[in-house]
Amino acid sequence: MAEHATALLLPFGSYRLGVHGRRSDIDALVVGPAYVDRHHDFFDVLGCVLAETEAVTELQLVPGAYVPVIKMRFRGVQVDLLYASVCLDLDLRGRSVLCGLDMATVRSLNGVRVADEILRLVPDAGAFRTKLRCVKHWAKARGIYSYAMGFVGGVGWAILVARVCQLYPNAAPSMLVPRFFRIFSQWKWPNPVMLREIEHDDDGGEMPLGLPVWDPRRNPRDGSHLMPVITPAYPCMNSCYNVSRATLRTMTAEFEAAHKVCQEIAVAGAWDALFRPFNFFKAYKSYLRVDVKVASGEEDLREWKGWVESRLRQLVVRVEMATAGMLLCHPHPHAYADDDDRRRVSFFVRLSKPAPSPQQPQQPPQFDLRLTTQEFKDEVYTYAFWRPGMELNVSHTRRKDLPPYVLEQINSTDRLKRKRSDDDSGNPESSPTVKRAAAAGRIGSSSESET
Repeated sequence: MAEHATALLLPFGSYRLGVHGRRSDIDALVVGPAYVDRHHDFFDVLGCVLAETEAVTELQLVPGAYVPVIKMRFRGVQVDLLYASVCLDLDLRGRSVLCGLDMATVRSLNGVRVADEILRLVPDAGAFRTKLRCVKHWAKARGIYSYAMGFVGGVGWAILVARVCQLYPNAAPSMLVPRFFRIFSQWKWPNPVMLREIEHDDDGGEMPLGLPVWDPRRNPRDGSHLMPVITPAYPCMNSCYNVSRATLRTMTAEFEAAHKVCQEIAVAGAWDALFRPFNFFKAYKSYLRVDVKVASGEEDLREWKGWVESRLRQLVVRVEMATAGMLLCHPHPHAYADDDDRRRVSFFVRLSKPAPSPQQPQQPPQFDLRLTTQEFKDEVYTYAFWRPGMELNVSHTRRKDLPPYVLEQINSTDRLKRKRSDDDSGNPESSPTVKRAAAAGRIGSSSESET
């Protein structure tokens, strides 16, 4: 049997969509025969082999994740590896490939199936890729590219961009960019963004499989989603169900700001303004500091940090609920590591109060968040693989009291971002990120055709 064993390695995500860059992670799916077991053969056996491979570092096995995954760095490149056991002769695009599979396998397969369906549904794959590169670059610069933190992740951004491409099938990328920001600065959420009609088991199509499909009419829980961005492959799901009121508010403000910038670009053609990095620590003065610590080494820190990061959006939700929305939260999508103590990293969530308005002229009251943060800590400590030495501390801090290792990284990152912004955005003719969009014509030019 071993002599005849075979498997497929299929990339998905940005690599499959054709929008990966030099610093991009690689998402890949291993498709193997049915007799290969995910837990024993993939996680236990392959996990041991990878642990002994010199080119592999930062290995992390997460069999209990929503989508079971092996995370690692292979020769310096971050790789997320999934596994699915199916018949290798089946067409992955068809619904029949999902017959008899558990939901973990369905979700693993759908990374590939969704990417292929997106490319099939856009009218011009080249224009889609150019625009998606541009939008992803903007989202990362503005600090709103993070599925784990409750913002939009890679799949969500791809679907949003693809929908605008469908609305303007003959428009050049330079026209699609401002239309993207105009459309989503005015979008009436929670109206869903869809690339095609949702497939149901009773729609008279392929065989019924009984898999859960996003449908707020049949599932009240789906009706509570704030930003439905629906994947186009069966079973259709909301790729942005993690979005909270706080992160939706932040993204809407960024869409509106980018729309205004695009209107200015139509006159002046200054690309750098669109990609200007958002300075999180200069924009706000008050923060929740979330310190993640371990007593042992970097492997435990990666595991504990990953779990805390996956729960941080719950801290944002708890704070806004406890203050009835009168204290606004904005989570920073990245952690700050202490080079002098590699057993600790820190996350930050900005806190601010809404500006006074005619309806509410007075400033909101002061809030005591100690109970709220303690409840969050209690929830985090329910981690099934928690071990003594894994610690979490949540405290209030002000900008002037930020630790030195954070200030040092802010200053160095600001210098690097300014350089990248100058390289990528200040000169469209030489920018690898927006070169093709700029070459297609100045943004907003009235000479471009929409149809």
